Amino acid sequence: METNRHLTGATWRKSSYSGDTGGQCVEVAALPSHTAVRDSKSPTPAPTLLFPPTAWSAFVESVKG
Repeated sequence: METNRHLTGATWRKSSYSGDTGGQCVEVAALPSHTAVRDSKSPTPAPTLLFPPTAWSAFVESVKG
């Protein structure tokens, strides 16, 4: 099981479409073996989803349409 210690030093980013007012955003961080996703409202410690590369690519392609 991955834990938050694997996320130390991760560079988190969110979409520029999110703006700075809503708080309804997710942040992503590219890791060597996964892409991490978390809720921007509670960044530390936050429940974090980890996607392997193929699953992340499939997710991004599906939301792009």
